[in-house]
Amino acid sequence: MFEIFVTGGVTWMTALTIILLALLMAAWKAPAWVKEIGIIALVVGILGFLIGFYIVARDIALAGEISQCIIWKGLEVALITPIYGFLIYIISLIIRIIQKPRI
Repeated sequence: MFEIFVTGGVTWMTALTIILLALLMAAWKAPAWVKEIGIIALVVGILGFLIGFYIVARDIALAGEISQCIIWKGLEVALITPIYGFLIYIISLIIRIIQKPRI
């Protein structure tokens, strides 16, 4: 798990983990904010993907000829942050569904 965290980019994964912790605290203290925090996680994950994709494209352009294996590995790494962001968003929706009658 830690390997995926580091591979996904420590900066983006740390930001998403902080958002996850904020989500869990909001579920307890401020239930009305749960969905919004989930949306923030989704947007941060997509932003991490776009920046990672830009870095992959830039490196490919600088390298010239490059094997497809390296390209796909770069895209695989870039996809880690949006997957994590989507998972946090799904968690926020589940929390929101559970808390709906109480809000």
